[in-house]
Amino acid sequence: MALRLPADLAASSAPPAGAPPVAAPPAAETGPVALGAWRAAWAAAAQETPARRHARRLRLIEELLGDAGGHRPADLTSRLLALADALVAALEDEPREPLLLNHAGVALYELGALRAADALFRAAERLDPQLPFVAGNRAEIRRRRAAGLGGTVALDAAAARRLKVLGERARRVAARARPAEGLTLSLCMIVRDEEAMLPACLSAVAHAVDELVIVDTGSVDRTVEIAESFGARVLHHPWTGDFAAARNVSFDAATGDWLLYLDADEVLVDDDAQHLRALTGHVWREALYLRGASHTGDLDDGTAVTHDSLRLFRNRPGRRFAGRLHEQVQGLEELTPDRFAVTDVRFEHYGYLGEVRAAKGKRTRNRDALAAQIADGDRSPFVRFNLGMEHRAEGEHEEALVHFRGAWEDLRGVPDGERLGFVPMLALHLVDALHVTGRRAEAAECAREVLDRYPGFTDVVHVEGALALDAGDLATAEARFRRCLELGDAPSAMSGSAGAGTFLAARALAGVLQRQERRHEAIALLEGTLRDHPRHLRTVEDLALALRADGVEADEVVARVAATGVGEHPVARYLLGRALLRTGAVAGAEAQLRTALAGRPGSDAARVALVEALLAQGRFDDAAREAAAVAPEGPHGPAARRHACFARLAGADDGSVPLEGLDRLPPAEAALFAAWATPGADGPPIAAGAAPLARTMLGALLRLQRFEAFARLVAAHERVDLPWRERRETLADLYLRHGFLSSAGEEWLRVVDRQGPDARALRGLALVAAQSGMTEDAVALAADAEALAGRPLEEIA
Repeated sequence: MALRLPADLAASSAPPAGAPPVAAPPAAETGPVALGAWRAAWAAAAQETPARRHARRLRLIEELLGDAGGHRPADLTSRLLALADALVAALEDEPREPLLLNHAGVALYELGALRAADALFRAAERLDPQLPFVAGNRAEIRRRRAAGLGGTVALDAAAARRLKVLGERARRVAARARPAEGLTLSLCMIVRDEEAMLPACLSAVAHAVDELVIVDTGSVDRTVEIAESFGARVLHHPWTGDFAAARNVSFDAATGDWLLYLDADEVLVDDDAQHLRALTGHVWREALYLRGASHTGDLDDGTAVTHDSLRLFRNRPGRRFAGRLHEQVQGLEELTPDRFAVTDVRFEHYGYLGEVRAAKGKRTRNRDALAAQIADGDRSPFVRFNLGMEHRAEGEHEEALVHFRGAWEDLRGVPDGERLGFVPMLALHLVDALHVTGRRAEAAECAREVLDRYPGFTDVVHVEGALALDAGDLATAEARFRRCLELGDAPSAMSGSAGAGTFLAARALAGVLQRQERRHEAIALLEGTLRDHPRHLRTVEDLALALRADGVEADEVVARVAATGVGEHPVARYLLGRALLRTGAVAGAEAQLRTALAGRPGSDAARVALVEALLAQGRFDDAAREAAAVAPEGPHGPAARRHACFARLAGADDGSVPLEGLDRLPPAEAALFAAWATPGADGPPIAAGAAPLARTMLGALLRLQRFEAFARLVAAHERVDLPWRERRETLADLYLRHGFLSSAGEEWLRVVDRQGPDARALRGLALVAAQSGMTEDAVALAADAEALAGRPLEEIA
């Protein structure tokens, strides 16, 4: 045949990797297909359920066409007429079937009814522009008409008359093949204490649906009142720890022809909700995917995982949820792939943001639900994957790896396991967990296996770049990150990260270029990336740091960032200020951070950075006032308390200083501040956990030349439960770093006087001598240290 049909008709219009498992249609009968038996089977299919009927018809078409090649021309003509007649009759009952329209067009094309075939092809394309081969089939008709050719089989007079009638019927069918109108849509939700997020969710979607069915599972805030203000029918269902059970209450109550489900922390993008109405007319589909973007980390990071999520369904009996957590819709198993489709309707999911998870107690809730599901006997790879994701969200990478590995191994024995929607995400997180936990060789091997299964999975190529970077292989790292940029972001069906093939890859590549001293290339790349992806503001910080490393003054850095078009955004100002602060431009940092706070007064992150800028300038009273404005119970509260205590104590001339909020700090840190605030007081040893904070504050006091406060903190540092020598070496290193060479030498000499000369002490003295310009003494001390150590020393010059 000249026209194109998929090799397996039942697999055409295949759904994305996120589709549920699809049962195979009945197996084809072996041997030649008897036309009478075929007609009987076609008639019998009409008695099946809609899903089984459609699957059976596709298989019968495949059987008949696949068996046509071995027959005489007359038999072939009979078969094509039988197929065309059966398909046209089926389409007269329901013309909105793109796949059947295309198949009927193929049969009529072969018989020479080109006008009718073209009408059917155009109807199929009108319903489903992405239908495989239909555009090519229309092109083939145009070619055959231009060449003055007819059909591919000979027709006798009776067959010609029959074909004429079929052609007329087919053209009438094609004219009727348009999306349905007047179908209704119900939004189904379950909620609990969602007053913060529910208004944004409902505002974006309420106007696009016919019915709001919201199941409340025990809210004690204004959630029910807000839902009712949007016209929702609110049902009350006690929470049992089972998400599927609660969702099924909403599905049972819904009356729409189509069912859409969302969570309160999901918001349809811009005006995408208006497209939902058109989708309800796509009655040749049974389940539709929306394109989701789950924001991760902090909202202003611009990082998100993209995914296709099955959210829109025909309202059918038995189509209900199962699973306590990450519940899945059942009743889709008999559908053929062409019954699914991915739409362009987008939604944004905010529930994975760190502050949202913490505020809603998702950590405990999700783990409890998964534990209950396992207790119910569900130890499936999907449950193990989700448990791994919960551990990963908490930074428990070793625990996450156990579950990811187990799920991956369990899937090896599952036929067509790669079709399960969560498997690409599982594969990525397995590779990433191996990387994060230091199993680099295993991560590289696993990455190769995943890419064999999912070629072009950009996120895995990105991890390969990170692995090469860890190994110091800058050439390979550069090649892998450039490959990411070539690939672009992975298809949403793979649930990859937004930006893995654009801004995230560009930032990683810029880092590699800087390590190769190719700063100008890195800066140009970052500037272009920021212009192309202005929503990903983290690039601002990378660009500012790269410019500062290249010797650019702070004012010019500000101007260069502003030239990209994002400089006025409060978050851009914050990130720019943070970069200037890290590189010592504290006055410029303060200006940027104050501008950021003017735009977002509630940004505790920006306020804490401003406190640090004020401390770096020795403006202790101003720093203490700003620190007091930080929400004490928020994520930045502990840092603000530390800074406030430091400001009070660093700014004090002498005597005891009262402090507030010590009870909200870790006990070791609170004890360190208390000892610093009451000089000369005796007390128990301070836990070693205070040592890093003590070192940081001692270094800051030396930089600010607050020597009296430094001396008081040194006294408190002597009480930290560390070996005496470790305390000496800490001070010696700090003195050396800040140019107090004599004091550094004294600390090392104290070590020698008490414990005798050893390699470490002599190395320290050699460094002091070298920085003091005493080259001969430095060389001699280094040689003595080398002799004591019995191994080479780095050259001291």
